Amino acid sequence: MKTVDFGFEKVTPADKTARVRGVFDSVASNYDLMNDLMSGGLHRLWKRFALAQTGLRPGQRALDVASGTGDLGAGLARQVGREGLAVLTDINREMLARGRDRLIDRGFAGEVAFVIANAESLPFPDRSFDCVTIGFGLRNVTDKPAALASMRRVLRPGGRLLVLEFSKPTIEALRPAYDAYSFNILPRLGGIVAGDAASYRYLAESIRMHPDQETLAAMIRDAGFDECRWHNLAAGIVALHVGVVH
Repeated sequence: MKTVDFGFEKVTPADKTARVRGVFDSVASNYDLMNDLMSGGLHRLWKRFALAQTGLRPGQRALDVASGTGDLGAGLARQVGREGLAVLTDINREMLARGRDRLIDRGFAGEVAFVIANAESLPFPDRSFDCVTIGFGLRNVTDKPAALASMRRVLRPGGRLLVLEFSKPTIEALRPAYDAYSFNILPRLGGIVAGDAASYRYLAESIRMHPDQETLAAMIRDAGFDECRWHNLAAGIVALHVGVVH
């Protein structure tokens, strides 16, 4: 029987999809607060850096996959403007609803759309978008090669894929402190703030099981992207991978 990683566990693909959905159902109400607490607010700078790499112009079309509560999606909407379109997708209805409410409250309307969709089989025609982003979502996808291929399919020639994700620290001396924070402090923080230590323990484990910078770059190239490169942020704790469609 085929199995995949759910944190440090091996589970069936269907079980992982269901359990990831359960994790984000559980953390949705405190997701933004926990992001600020976990990263000391640095996630906002990482997302700002990613948005600076999109190459988008007013009037173009952008897609944010695993959009969650919409930080990257809002940035894409600002870049494409009223004449363009930013589509925000997530497999999790609760997370996407919170993202929709946040963007509506911030004055976004006709230039954004919200679609419940699985990253592995995006429901859009070929060559629909000028840029596709996925921020801190790829490690939760059950079939990563399928998701990368799906994102490649919907990009136009010249379009860019941006994958912002936790990665492998480049400074060896950081790892003991990083591990102590991830496996001790983070679950406790999740228990106190979100009432769910187990979900944040999974999130820490999922980071360790995610491909490192070189491996993910190879996966992106295998999906048909060219010019794949990455930028290490926070000493490689986070990396932004960029792939281009020729």
